[in-house]
Amino acid sequence: MGVAELETLKAGGASEGDRLKVDRGWEQSGDWIELLRFGGRGFWGREESQNDVVSLKHQPFPNKALVGKFINPKMEGKYRRRRSSQPKPEPGDSVKNNIKEFTRAIVEDLCKGRSPVISIDRFSSYCTNSDSICCCSSDFPNGREILTFKRENQVHRIDVLLRVLLIVQKLLQENKHGSKRDIYYMHPAVFSDQSVVDRAINDICILMQCSRHNLNVVSVGKGFVMGWLRFSESEKIFDCINRPSTAHPIPVHVEEVKDVVSVAKYILVVEKESVFQRLANDQFCNKNRCIVITGRGYPDIPTRRFLRLLIDTLHLPAYCLVDCDPYGFDILCTYRFGSMVRHLDTELSTFHACLYIIVSFLIQSKLTLLLFKQMAYDSKNLRVPEIKWIGVFPSDFDKYCIPNQCFLPLTPEDKRKTESMLRRCYLQREVPQWRVELEVMLQRGVKFEIEALSVRALSFLSEEYLPSKIQGGLYI
Repeated sequence: MGVAELETLKAGGASEGDRLKVDRGWEQSGDWIELLRFGGRGFWGREESQNDVVSLKHQPFPNKALVGKFINPKMEGKYRRRRSSQPKPEPGDSVKNNIKEFTRAIVEDLCKGRSPVISIDRFSSYCTNSDSICCCSSDFPNGREILTFKRENQVHRIDVLLRVLLIVQKLLQENKHGSKRDIYYMHPAVFSDQSVVDRAINDICILMQCSRHNLNVVSVGKGFVMGWLRFSESEKIFDCINRPSTAHPIPVHVEEVKDVVSVAKYILVVEKESVFQRLANDQFCNKNRCIVITGRGYPDIPTRRFLRLLIDTLHLPAYCLVDCDPYGFDILCTYRFGSMVRHLDTELSTFHACLYIIVSFLIQSKLTLLLFKQMAYDSKNLRVPEIKWIGVFPSDFDKYCIPNQCFLPLTPEDKRKTESMLRRCYLQREVPQWRVELEVMLQRGVKFEIEALSVRALSFLSEEYLPSKIQGGLYI
């Protein structure tokens, strides 16, 4: 009988999420049942009465359980499908829950006399041989690093990680934001250096499987934007359209940016603030109907996230203008490929107390932390593979008749950096023309800055170089 009734339900078009009219056969009387899941000889359901909703266990199909025709909202459209009666969780709730479970596991190990073990995913650096089969990726871990109290050289690092985790938990509970520098000054004697805090934050992002902004940890923004753009952040409106050549700071809380409106034709990213100001003085945005962004050197995370947001929202082409030197090229690669370098390496108040106990246990050891590089865990959310290199190219030496006095010789460090970048696998695979230009720079042994174009004329960059490059498709 139960199987037959189950088949009757399915044959009639019922599926998970539907609401069924049931007159009797349930332990609690009710008028409507939300069908959660078929299973066995019955189904999992939730009964809705006039006063409340009662979650029920697996219910078999008894004789005459279903009387009359069940109501299928998909067919009749009388009732909307209701997936769940539970309120939607806040974005930070999952991170707080992960922190709570992580802390509970450590406390349980300590209470049972075991040494807690922390396993952290690690991500590949760039391949060092461009001729080999590429295996580098910042999307998938290529191994794990194990931290344990049994290793003396890791005790201080775990101490730092737990202290920072405690601060992050407090930020999330109080719905506040703090900078990495704020965190450093909470325990400067323990942290010893800002880079120690940065590493701990990166480790926490991996452990909690989230981005840094999900931890309510923000950077002090250094980027600027101008042009044909309007957006809002935290109920504050940024209207660049009325004055396209006026610089506005890039928001730190990019996740709060909304209502993005633009009539621009493209986005131009420039390496340096001096070039940004040159374009502003020349009214470049007014004349060319575009958006200009600068990260003022190597871009910070808010600048990269803001650029990613604009491209995803506005679907505009993006171009990048950098100095013709190894560091300019590296900045270009940071925008396009991200930072794929190896990382060397109430109820909740109860867990606050547990963390304090752990920290007290750990601070007895003061050990030296090895130098390390920034990890690439979150680069997949920051990189901009659509961006095009618009200049300045090493091949522009002759094309624009740049005089020799504008050139500077590559230093030994410049040459080492260039040779290292030439070995990165992604150049040959994805942008071979970029690699050709980099080889030209190394062969000629010279570099020059964007401002060298001003030798032709003060406004040559804004009035001739950039417009001709974009209109003629002279970018790679």
